[in-house]
Amino acid sequence: MSSLADVPVQVLVRCRDWLRAHPLAADALLALAVLTAMVVGSFADPHGGRDGPTFGTRTPGPSSVVLMLLGAAALVRRRRAPLAVLGFTSAVTVAELVAGDPPAPVAMSAVIALYTVASRTDRPTTWRVGLATMTVLTATAMSFGSAPWYTQQNVGIFAWTGMAAAAGDAVRSRRAFVDAIRERAERAERTREEEARRRVAEERLRIARDLHDVVAHHIALVNVQAGVAAHVMDRRPDQAKEALAHVREASRSALDELRATVGLLRQSGDPEAPTEPAPGLAVLDDLLDTFRNAGLPVEVARTDGDDHLPAAVDLAAYRIIQEALTNVRKHAGPGVHAEVSVVRVGRTIEVTVLDDGGTGAPSASPEEAPAPGGHGLVGMRERVTALGGALTTGPRYGGGFRVQAILPLTARTREDPAT
Repeated sequence: MSSLADVPVQVLVRCRDWLRAHPLAADALLALAVLTAMVVGSFADPHGGRDGPTFGTRTPGPSSVVLMLLGAAALVRRRRAPLAVLGFTSAVTVAELVAGDPPAPVAMSAVIALYTVASRTDRPTTWRVGLATMTVLTATAMSFGSAPWYTQQNVGIFAWTGMAAAAGDAVRSRRAFVDAIRERAERAERTREEEARRRVAEERLRIARDLHDVVAHHIALVNVQAGVAAHVMDRRPDQAKEALAHVREASRSALDELRATVGLLRQSGDPEAPTEPAPGLAVLDDLLDTFRNAGLPVEVARTDGDDHLPAAVDLAAYRIIQEALTNVRKHAGPGVHAEVSVVRVGRTIEVTVLDDGGTGAPSASPEEAPAPGGHGLVGMRERVTALGGALTTGPRYGGGFRVQAILPLTARTREDPAT
């Protein structure tokens, strides 16, 4: 039963969609309906008898029929040229009010045309055109009509034109309101998509930084220890075994950190996703031990105590120290010494890594020299900038290099233990 009841609704919906897709056909049907109404109304006499209006007691003249046809035909183009159609239908209405005896209701075409103008133009235009049309048609009806000027036909012309202008303006306002809501919804959707793309780009950049830090640090240590093992293999096998043990330990640490970093790409519900916390200053001593085992003397000075730092700041400080010491080990000469300081100053943490440059040429051979275009300093700067801090790097007077990062404890980015 419900399906049968829905059939008329479905038919109406299809008809509405078809008329929206064919506006010229819709206007032609409207013009035909207006013509029918004008012809039927031309046979009605509002004062035909004592009991009220009568039908069939009068007949429109040939000129009135022609004017009704012209007024209705003009409505076919009401959407393409609304002002021109309004001017034409108003002229036809004036001609009928002047020459028609009795006048036919040609004013219906002008009322429809005025509604179209009001619904498709702005409010000031509607006011100007509407008042002009009301004044001209009402004044013509009062001046040239056979009935007294105060008759209800003249008041009806004034009322119908006014209502047409008001209805058209209301439709235009509602259409503008709906368009504004749709535009805001589309803008919000675009904003959400752009925000999603931005977050994806930031996440990719963060993962790239972490991968670079992990790989650069541990592979540099592996490279150094492997070189030591190869150099002393024949003369001092015990030292070679110790160096290979450090290689194994560094490679295991690299694999663990790579597994934790790549695991962040898994789905949140994946049971294999890592659950251990990201590294921070709490394990700084373990990090420094890896460099000391690789032959880089490192001294540390800390005044931050056991203060709890925001996760993002804690990780950034750890990674900056890791990358700076890795660069020292890769680029400085033999006999280099490094110093690390972590100082809390007010609402900031200052992380400084210094080295004295060592003695002589860099430790790496020409074929082991680092390739240009590395991302170490760039990655450090991106981390510091993302937190709203400042990073300064450059050579020291007398030799060596200096890296200093000032990180605010109230980071401007959201905290994320995985960052």
